[in-house]
Amino acid sequence: MSLDIAKVEAAPRLVDDLSACDFYHSMDIPGHGSVEGQWDLRNTLSAYLGGVDLAGKRVLELGTADGYISFEIERRGAEVVSYDLSPDYRWDVVPYARSALSTARTADPGHWLTTEERFKQGIARLNNAYWLGHQAYGSKARVVYGDVYSVPEEVGEVDVALFGAILLHTRDPFAALQSPLRLTRETVVVTELRDRLSLPPAVSRVKNVLPRRLRQPAMRFLPDWRTGRDPDGWWRLSPELIVDFVGVLGFEETTVSYHTQLYQGRPRRMFTVVGRRTAG
Repeated sequence: MSLDIAKVEAAPRLVDDLSACDFYHSMDIPGHGSVEGQWDLRNTLSAYLGGVDLAGKRVLELGTADGYISFEIERRGAEVVSYDLSPDYRWDVVPYARSALSTARTADPGHWLTTEERFKQGIARLNNAYWLGHQAYGSKARVVYGDVYSVPEEVGEVDVALFGAILLHTRDPFAALQSPLRLTRETVVVTELRDRLSLPPAVSRVKNVLPRRLRQPAMRFLPDWRTGRDPDGWWRLSPELIVDFVGVLGFEETTVSYHTQLYQGRPRRMFTVVGRRTAG
């Protein structure tokens, strides 16, 4: 497959104002200092990525947000393609019939934002954070905007595809894997939140062992029409389900690891599936 990423690559933008940005990750930005995000992976990124050595690999990071993971794995020796939405693309917002309007009021007292408008503004501010960091770190990462269901072939083949806690935000998680993985030669890394409701008290916190009855491929539907809360969350996916998903797509040799990451200062249990391509 020939590489022609210039046809789909986003043009760099100059952003130097922190107030125009939103940060998903806590990060230390040269010239700007420390910024606080929802997630702090600074001491635990290797576990988040399943321990995969990315040095010398061409890596496609899906859902790059503010770019923290892209910039860090680039520092560790990866050649990076950062992929994400821009305001030109629609987020998979849960279409709650009773909550078409968000509670976010604009500067105009008589104007309320729809949920989709609010997400578009948020995407724009995440894009700004990426470009601010891209310049500050002197990054050479290439940027492509689009939805995860139709990653363009012009991106070219990559050695590794990274999915960092994005499948839970997709209406169709299998399709979200399928499009990027058709371009992936070697390895897929999928990190997701563990479903706390599926962890009974008897589960060992040391060995992370689940009872046999809970070791089946499963997904839990998150949207609650009674409350209309969290319009960007669709699923809790079991590691066994991810193993089956990537196996269907040719990544049949898999390992699963468990780890804890900091979210808003509190520990959250997560898992990472690493799949190696054996077919296709």
